[in-house]
Amino acid sequence: MPPEDVYTYFDIFDYIVFAAMLIVSSLIGVYFAFFAKVKQDTTSEYLMGGKTMGIFPISMSLIASYISGISVLGIPAEMYTYGSQFWMVLASEALVSLTMAYCYLPVFYKLQITSSYEYLNLRFNQTVRLLGSVLFLTKMMLYIPIVIYVPALAFSQVTGINLHLITPAVCIVCIFYTTLGGLKAVVWTDTVQTVMMFAALIAVVFMGIDSVGGLSEVWRRNEAGDRLEFFNFNWDPTIRHTFWTVSIGNYFSWLASCSINQAMVQRCLAMPTLKSARITVAILVIGITALVSMCCYIGLVIYAYYYKCDPITRGSIHKSDQLLPYFVMHIASSMPGLPGLFVSGVFSAALSSMSTGLNSMTGVIFEDLIKPRMKKPLTEAQASFLMKVIVVIIGSICVALVFVVEKMGALIQATGSLSAITAGPLLGIFSLGMFFPNANAKGALIGGLVSGSLVGWISVGTQMKMAQGVIKFPQKFVSIEGCNANWVAEYLSLTLAAEVTERPEEAVFGLYRLSYMYYTMVGAVTAIVVGFVVSLLTGGGGKRIHRDLLSPVVHGFLKPESAAEDDKDIVMTDNLM
Repeated sequence: MPPEDVYTYFDIFDYIVFAAMLIVSSLIGVYFAFFAKVKQDTTSEYLMGGKTMGIFPISMSLIASYISGISVLGIPAEMYTYGSQFWMVLASEALVSLTMAYCYLPVFYKLQITSSYEYLNLRFNQTVRLLGSVLFLTKMMLYIPIVIYVPALAFSQVTGINLHLITPAVCIVCIFYTTLGGLKAVVWTDTVQTVMMFAALIAVVFMGIDSVGGLSEVWRRNEAGDRLEFFNFNWDPTIRHTFWTVSIGNYFSWLASCSINQAMVQRCLAMPTLKSARITVAILVIGITALVSMCCYIGLVIYAYYYKCDPITRGSIHKSDQLLPYFVMHIASSMPGLPGLFVSGVFSAALSSMSTGLNSMTGVIFEDLIKPRMKKPLTEAQASFLMKVIVVIIGSICVALVFVVEKMGALIQATGSLSAITAGPLLGIFSLGMFFPNANAKGALIGGLVSGSLVGWISVGTQMKMAQGVIKFPQKFVSIEGCNANWVAEYLSLTLAAEVTERPEEAVFGLYRLSYMYYTMVGAVTAIVVGFVVSLLTGGGGKRIHRDLLSPVVHGFLKPESAAEDDKDIVMTDNLM
């Protein structure tokens, strides 16, 4: 049985491990800024790594970028609270990688653009490009503070150090190495941090299994606690998680995160060949599958450990997001350095997401917002300096926003649905351009705006109803029968004495009950349908488009214009085979 309220803080070994992670990350930035053979003083080197990056570091960087501290802490909490159905998000991972590698990535690679949103200008116009850039920057400015806040909260929990002290300190290290070393520093620090993340999770898995009594005991307790649910084939779209909602919904969410995301495109284009970029994507899927599976299984281990004394009900912790740090301090506090390794792993996930975000946002701001408006071109030295200034500015803004996030607890729970407000429209606009030759700029612009408005309305409306207690999701049963007898008696007397008032049933607008997993899909489909219809109504056909702007999957349906030999790669949008 797990001990009750036996909670220790970091010792000297834990602080040494955590400090070592920060020092190594900083030294990598210093190396690439001052000691590497090729300095980070050109746009190509700073944003694209000179397009000479290897498969291994890029793969590790992508894995680290897409597994944030929110995932490391939130997925185990999901398993503990709602059961294992979410684990089936992995069912769509392979399909996402194939779609990206053969439908989207070849377009970006053929064009060799620095910002993925340059595509929108080439395919449509500057206004659509600006819309895409603003949507991306908005998403990242909301996402990065949350990514930092969640692990900082965990660190504060296991060290006792004030959250307001650790957050700026760690973020300054991240801004430091991202500013100095550019993409190469980000990629190689991500690689180190990914290794630490894997090591931390593997250690927690094995120690957790041993503390419970073996694999079979973990499975038995979760089966008895009704946590094991993988194949709920109910098609009802209002159920929070079923096999269909997590697999279909995750397909669109991950497609938006991977195929058109600036961070992903920027790293894939840093590879020397398209083949190596595709190999990188395959390794990414394997790494994500391994990490998500470990996080899911840790959630089952945590439930097995506390299955007769829920720490949230008894007040040892206040939120499910705190379960994993609390669990680690129970099982690993006797092993010097292991809690430090765990927190380093969680923070590594956060720092990699932050550094990737800063680097990719810098690319978008410079290439999409500043460069097109410069009256005369900047020198490479001026451009490099300007990009470093941009990193410092947006990094500082993100640190300041962490303290805003702290006051907005509901925002953390709503991260997934709020991100769909921008992810859905962006996926729809890019897909409209790559797969629908008849689409035009008016259609893309109106489709994107209508899509963002619709998903925003659904997402914000749902969160308001949840905050009011009108919409609730059934949680799995937890037990306190194994807790201290005196505490249980006190809890029961307080519960019986309390006046229980049931909120009357209230009718809720149908779309507010839609599973949040479908939000990105709704946004993408809306942008495509509205954009295509508007394009047709505004004379979408007849425009000359270069074949490279269309996905390879539609090339077989188009004929080249036969007016001149020089136009063999030009297709007419109304000239379908």
